[in-house]
Amino acid sequence: MRIVGLGVDLAEVERVRSLLERYPRFAGRCFTAHEREYAFEHARPERRLAARFAGKEAVMKSLGTGWRRIRWTDVEITGGGAPRAVLRGTAAARAAALGVTEVMVTVTHTDTTALVMAVAVGED
Repeated sequence: MRIVGLGVDLAEVERVRSLLERYPRFAGRCFTAHEREYAFEHARPERRLAARFAGKEAVMKSLGTGWRRIRWTDVEITGGGAPRAVLRGTAAARAAALGVTEVMVTVTHTDTTALVMAVAVGED
């Protein structure tokens, strides 16, 4: 296994809560149906969505690109157990072009912030 890229991102829970309130389409544009369903099953969905937002950014960074080249919903951060990064569309195409076989993620959050580290790996 070889490391192709590394990404880390930090998201403020309050900022995500504010975006959800001010921009009704924000959740649908940035998060998959699965991510939204998972988050809104909990009392403070903004905590889980902040973690997913940071996760998407970290994954994009690990693939050597930013959000302008990968659609937000093409990266999904799973919940309810060990987190996984699921890549589709533009994210999957970028990963394939780089020889990435998996993007491993780790997520942590507090009441105020969410931090995610992503490591894109490929075969030797």
